Amino acid sequence: MHDAPLTHSPEAAAALAAGGPVVALESTIITHGMPWPQNLDMAREVEAAVRAAGATPATIAVMGGSIHVGLSEDALEALARTPPEQAMKLSRADLAACLVSGRTGATTVAATMICAHLAGIRVFATGGIGGVHRGAEHSFDISADLQELAQTPVTVVAAGAKAILDLPKTWEVLETLGVPVIAYGQDTLPAFWSRDSGIPAPLRMDSPDQIAAAAAMRARLGLGGGQLVANPIPAGAEITQSQILPVILKALDEAEAQGIAAKSVTPFLLQRIFELTEGRSLGSNIALVLNNARLAAEIAVAMTKAA
Repeated sequence: MHDAPLTHSPEAAAALAAGGPVVALESTIITHGMPWPQNLDMAREVEAAVRAAGATPATIAVMGGSIHVGLSEDALEALARTPPEQAMKLSRADLAACLVSGRTGATTVAATMICAHLAGIRVFATGGIGGVHRGAEHSFDISADLQELAQTPVTVVAAGAKAILDLPKTWEVLETLGVPVIAYGQDTLPAFWSRDSGIPAPLRMDSPDQIAAAAAMRARLGLGGGQLVANPIPAGAEITQSQILPVILKALDEAEAQGIAAKSVTPFLLQRIFELTEGRSLGSNIALVLNNARLAAEIAVAMTKAA
């Protein structure tokens, strides 16, 4: 039995005790993904979207030596005001070290999955997962998110993998790891800001009930790991592949020229893409996160009904 240092918000504690639907939300998007004060506005909107769809939000972060499962209004604002350089960007490797050091840590997809599972939360909404970085055949830069999906039983709703990544290699690695990749309502995988990557989806499902049933069947079969639901960005908010690809390539060239590496790559690229699209990428990012939060809540509700 795990004896993890968990601190629940009253709202999350009540929902979990009652067996109600709960959706985990990550915190790296707050500290490293968006600037103040848009990050706080976005975090509040995402929590509101989860509630509006019938579930309880639980934003997860590490503060004061504890994993916080759900944040109070004050804690959420304090986290949003934390400069990126003062918040550790936590994955599986550094979660424990952050807890014992007492530092503030924002959870990536991998760390949020770990914490959600410890708290008994089965569904998690994010923007996009990490994956195989372009040039990984030389750098070996592959996100720990992919291994986490293979071993931690949480259903993750995302708008695909972040489009700055090598998407074909990312999906190949997930296939190798045995992770179900489910496109929601379409036959191709989305690509974060774009609805259609042109890559055929391994699996397609069209309802939250079907996704919930698949998670339950995996548990019955004794199959470890989670499942990834690739939920396309709403049509009105998308930036098509032909529009965004030249911007991504320019940002990648700049990162390479400046020697940006490791955990610094993604925040640098997202900031440059924000600048190069004159802010349009941020609006799209918020729209897709809200869309994922709504679907995740619907899946959590379906899981609760089926239990």
